[in-house]
Amino acid sequence: MTMVRTPPPLPVRDKAAARALSPMLNRLAEERATGVLVREHGTLYLAEGRVVHAESPLAPGLDVLLTAHGTLAGAAWQRAAGAAEGPLRAAELLLESGLLPAGALELCHLDALYDAGYFALAPSSTPGRFHYEGEPRTGPLPSVPVVALERETLRRRLQLHRLWPDPAADTAPLIRADPAPTRQGRTGPPSKRPGRPTPVAPRQRAVLDRVDGTRTAADIALDLGRQAFHTLVDVRRLAAAGHLRPLAPAAPAPAPPAPTAPEQARNLPPPLLPVTDPDIALLKRLRDALEAL
Repeated sequence: MTMVRTPPPLPVRDKAAARALSPMLNRLAEERATGVLVREHGTLYLAEGRVVHAESPLAPGLDVLLTAHGTLAGAAWQRAAGAAEGPLRAAELLLESGLLPAGALELCHLDALYDAGYFALAPSSTPGRFHYEGEPRTGPLPSVPVVALERETLRRRLQLHRLWPDPAADTAPLIRADPAPTRQGRTGPPSKRPGRPTPVAPRQRAVLDRVDGTRTAADIALDLGRQAFHTLVDVRRLAAAGHLRPLAPAAPAPAPPAPTAPEQARNLPPPLLPVTDPDIALLKRLRDALEAL
């Protein structure tokens, strides 16, 4: 596999946050492990402690990035995927057959890796699981060291926070928002509140045109064939400008009111009436007479 040189470390203000990304992943890198790390929001594939591939349901895969904008015909990818095991081997078959230039494939591969890796390293409510495998299968696609993936993930988190600090728009369905400054319920720094609608760049317009109250940022990224993180950047910029906002979760149905005293009385069983059947009264007198003998 192609090795990517590790860039010099970037300054990280919150060192505790850097340590909290994935202690398990760092241990696996130190022991040069080979296998698959499954986390809540994505999966990382390791070979000798380096990340060779990443997948996440929140990020378009390598196939989407290759076929969405004409780099590769969709039918060509389908044929390769049907003859190979997994997207990496399919990409390698396309490279070997000359249907993909090496530079374009490596670039799309790294874009998909960092994109899915960003979500795979997101804070998780469940522990990760690692499945060890045998000897790593080397290939022509580049791998990246764990430290580079973590550093890039932290850089992206900081960038999104600076654009718009509320992460709700990252995962919730998106709706159009009235950009007038008098609307109620706006959150965020006052300096970000626009006094008039800001112009929308063509790239952001493509995102805004797909906001319909049901699509999330991940859905829009898949529809556009773009990296999910770049779509999040556009979404947060649009949120900061007041063009969109996350759809508020539906309020739970109210509990039925407690019954009032008259209603409770209506629901009670009817009271027991005194026994007036003459046959039962006769039997009681006979019982009393027998007990007196």
